[in-house]
Amino acid sequence: MDNKMLYHIGFSKEDLGKFPPEIALLSGDPQRANFIAHTYLQDVRILSENRGLHSYLGYLPNGKKILSATSGMGAPSLSIVVNELVQVGIRQIIRIGTCGSIQPHISVGSIVISKGASCRQGAANDIAPVEYPAIADPFLTVALVKAAQELKIEHYLGITASVDTFYEGQERTNSANPYLIRSLERITEEYRRLNIFNYEMESGMLFKMAGVYNFVAAAVCAVIAQRTMSENIILSTKDLAINNAILTAIHAATNFQSDQILT
Repeated sequence: MDNKMLYHIGFSKEDLGKFPPEIALLSGDPQRANFIAHTYLQDVRILSENRGLHSYLGYLPNGKKILSATSGMGAPSLSIVVNELVQVGIRQIIRIGTCGSIQPHISVGSIVISKGASCRQGAANDIAPVEYPAIADPFLTVALVKAAQELKIEHYLGITASVDTFYEGQERTNSANPYLIRSLERITEEYRRLNIFNYEMESGMLFKMAGVYNFVAAAVCAVIAQRTMSENIILSTKDLAINNAILTAIHAATNFQSDQILT
């Protein structure tokens, strides 16, 4: 099993070395995984760029071995990557993503740290029933909050709406399809009243998989759209927001110890 190259991620457990990492930073965008590896990690080695699922092995400044990998867009792609990462020995995953705020007080440029997700994802029902809770690991989540506090990054801890589509599922009508099915009309307003903080497309699946597969997961997302004002991504602050999310995740991963987890 250790010598087996996993079909999608394109590497095996043996490729991670004698002392493999336990933690991975998981980004939807392959360029973000590349940027994290070559900006914040040391002694970086490319593991694979198979199918656009880029994976890099490196070290944090404190010497901790870590993986920077790509999940692809959406829950189905993430489910494949996470399954294979667990097969090669990854036990802790921090998702570094982007999101749209649906609360007026959560500004573009800030970050949202998810304590759980409202999981409206059909693919996640293959992992566990719809009523199965999609919750982040509390200890890794606290590590993200502490990191944001220490870095003085504007952050919010709350519930995330994880959905399968970027346009219809997030009630966007400025697209090729301006007509929503009735169940999605005014869904953003409903979520806002339920005190849900943001839209994104992967965390619910990640959290359900963590519960079923018995690994540790958390998520931090850069706020790049303010959905109470517009459907559009705010490009002028996008890089700042993403870097805030990356810095938070790097700081948390550096300081997090696996013995903090209660079993």
